[in-house]
Amino acid sequence: MFNWKLKDVIMVCIFSVVFSFIYLWAVYLANFMATLLASFGLAPYAYEVVFGVWFMASTFVPYIIQRAGVATISEVLSAVIEVIMGNMFGPIVILSGIIQGLGPELVFAKGKYRDFSMRSMCTAAIFACIFSFIWGFVRGGYTKFTPMYILGMFIVRVISSILFAGVISKLLAEKLAKTGALSGYKLGQEEIDE
Repeated sequence: MFNWKLKDVIMVCIFSVVFSFIYLWAVYLANFMATLLASFGLAPYAYEVVFGVWFMASTFVPYIIQRAGVATISEVLSAVIEVIMGNMFGPIVILSGIIQGLGPELVFAKGKYRDFSMRSMCTAAIFACIFSFIWGFVRGGYTKFTPMYILGMFIVRVISSILFAGVISKLLAEKLAKTGALSGYKLGQEEIDE
């Protein structure tokens, strides 16, 4: 299953560090927005708007590496580094990383780690969203909200997921591949050939 090369391990580690910084930045951005939205009773929506950012490692890195386990491992490693850097939510973020990585892992596994079309990337993002939302519902006490409020949160999270972890992750990976930096990977070779 994990027929990885040393370059794959290094690449996963590099991108996990990069995404851990992005994730931590998104936490502080969401907290700032939550403060602004609190007086309107919409503080939880601040997190939903950026939630898709927290799934990006689980779609971007597998698109490059195209091997089993990359979605989950890159997401978990990003979460671990984020916690070490001072994420205010603490180690529970690591469990969230596991859950968020499993959704895309299932989608990419179904395509045998060969289908990274826009549809597949967006589906992977939606699965990360669904898995995380169920976890959030269990852990976060969403039952205190009305059904319409919860539905609204879910819709915003789906949109954020598709935008960041689906569309933006795919486009960023392809832009990076066009620079020649990924020439040792299938994606890099495909982009150079075009």
